[in-house]
Amino acid sequence: MPGQRVEDHYAGSSSGADIAARILQALRTANGTDAAIDPETLAPLDHVHGRGVRATQDLVALLDPGPGEAILDIGSGIGGPARWIAMMFDCSVTGVDLTPAFCDAARALNSAAGMADRVRIVQGSALDLPVPEAGFDRAYSHNAVMNIADKAAVYRQAFRVLKPGGRLVLCHINAGSDGAPEFPVPWAAAARNSFLATDAETRRDLAAAGFEILAFRDVSQANLADGAAMRQRIEQQGLPTVGVHVLMGEQYLRCRLNAQRAAEDGRTRAVEIVARKPA
Repeated sequence: MPGQRVEDHYAGSSSGADIAARILQALRTANGTDAAIDPETLAPLDHVHGRGVRATQDLVALLDPGPGEAILDIGSGIGGPARWIAMMFDCSVTGVDLTPAFCDAARALNSAAGMADRVRIVQGSALDLPVPEAGFDRAYSHNAVMNIADKAAVYRQAFRVLKPGGRLVLCHINAGSDGAPEFPVPWAAAARNSFLATDAETRRDLAAAGFEILAFRDVSQANLADGAAMRQRIEQQGLPTVGVHVLMGEQYLRCRLNAQRAAEDGRTRAVEIVARKPA
């Protein structure tokens, strides 16, 4: 049945070419047929998180990438954050994503934005990253591990591919204390594809993989304020011409509202984590 797989939830029946064309058309409709296509103009459409590019900026403040460094994006989606980071910090980013259509769309958008030489996209699983051992200075994963039951394996893979002293940044949703969210939510159409860990489980799995945890912060309250403001804008003005709903389709608004209610009710918690592979 459609929707049984994580890939179906994110891409549905769309091909990568369809996704890229839809995004570029929305950008041109909003900004004109001669609109510049670059990581900044694409940002309202290709940062597939509730807070958009602001969430990426917060992640980057923890990641602290430097010029010339090799960065790994685990669960890169259609590549928005990877392109933005590569452009803003003069580094190279490799993105790994499970969904073939997203990988194809990311490559098409890389080419359209002139970023194909700085951002490489590889189709594969976070449980068996198809990249070399100790090949990256830094790695991050943004709202990807909620789809994965065996998070310990993800962290072991991240540890394997980081250089000694390398940094891992995680920004995702953990389990709250008051039950499961209502579905669909942005990361899963149904409970069978949602695997939320507790904070204690996350700390345990990172330590077991070999990481030193440098920071572990609950950012739920800050995110709640942004979510409430978004809901108010949509209620007053409707969905904008450019936004993540162009990618996610009609279900996006319902997913976002369910996620907001789950956060308000204490059923989910947003966390930011910085970990380090010992030198």
